[in-house]
Amino acid sequence: MIEIRRLNNGASMIMERTDFVRSAALGIWVRTGSSHETDEVSGVSHFIEHMMFKGTGQRSARQIAEDVDRIGGSFNAFTGKEATCYYIKTLSSNIYQGAEILLDMITGSRFDTEEMNKERQVILEEIKMVRDTPDEDVMDEISEAVNGKNAIGRTILGTPESLAGIDREKLTDYYRREYSRDSIVIAIAGNFDPDRMAAVFEKGLDVLNRDKPAFAPEVYPYSQEFRVKVKDIEQTHICLATPSISLGDDRYYAFVLMNSIFGGSMSSRLFQNIREERGLAYSVASMNAFASRSGFFNIYAGVAHDKAAETIGAIRDEVDRLCQDGVTEDELSMAKEQVKSSFIFGLENINSRMFNLGKNKLLLDRVYETDEVLQSFDAVTREDILDVSALIADVRNYTGATVTGKEFDLEGLVKG
Repeated sequence: MIEIRRLNNGASMIMERTDFVRSAALGIWVRTGSSHETDEVSGVSHFIEHMMFKGTGQRSARQIAEDVDRIGGSFNAFTGKEATCYYIKTLSSNIYQGAEILLDMITGSRFDTEEMNKERQVILEEIKMVRDTPDEDVMDEISEAVNGKNAIGRTILGTPESLAGIDREKLTDYYRREYSRDSIVIAIAGNFDPDRMAAVFEKGLDVLNRDKPAFAPEVYPYSQEFRVKVKDIEQTHICLATPSISLGDDRYYAFVLMNSIFGGSMSSRLFQNIREERGLAYSVASMNAFASRSGFFNIYAGVAHDKAAETIGAIRDEVDRLCQDGVTEDELSMAKEQVKSSFIFGLENINSRMFNLGKNKLLLDRVYETDEVLQSFDAVTREDILDVSALIADVRNYTGATVTGKEFDLEGLVKG
């Protein structure tokens, strides 16, 4: 049973109690991420997330870690395009202490200048790590390219230049504005006392501002772009992308199934053609990056330098076949079972349940019951798949990005 409460302080709680487990997972979700930033402070959301672990008025960084260990917990955080989440999982009897630790981090972090300078170097190393990992680097490049000037495409880590300009004043100004009570959702799954947990957060968030200014980013039209980054590497990493649908779109279920059939699994058309039949790539897949207001469809392949042209041609052939011929009943049935199984398997983990609850409440302000999701997938028809396939039909209008060891005409191959 899922319960939603609006606390008197303005924050929201979404709770799912499961009596037969002996643990609980708690997440404090904040409606801020890289898409809420400006170019000047790009990466500040992620910077703040790091600084939350560096000490509060009550605890040093070491004491935070020791206090979590003392209750047998595991904790972490992540920053995304639209949300930042701090989470902990522990025994049911200790989840209230876990909540207090997270609250102390969220509301009492010192943002010490010396610690900021240390952590800035850590994030710079993180940026280098991504840039040294070609398949991750090309994903950052395609996100920026396909979204153009839209804020949703901004890199989560920031850049060395933007990080250098984020001082304590800029960081704390952003924190005070974005970490407001009306921007917070507390998600809890597992075995716990809802009233006791609500009482913890009713009092614990008072030091934050109640609300923040409305966020309405300017929307820019799609513009095709091509990026070729040449490095001393042994493989060419290709991403081709086009705007698609948002997380809350009515066509979401059809799009997920279409992607599964096209390139989302080992039995998918893309995998079977490009890897199994042609032997062009070890890794090839399609995916959709869903956001609350937008999304983009992305096709990735890692291939030998001299196979780029053949691979892009094979991708175009598969997109054309999907959009012209549609899918078979057997393909659709298999995709439904695969996607539904993945969804159900995820819900058997209380961490996954908490993430699912928190993300949907924060970004879409709604709850999806399990039966509703399963029935929505079951209701998708072959005609629905054909309709959403039209959104990705024109490969010649796709944006492209590649990280490669050999210069080549990506634009010419895509526009073909």
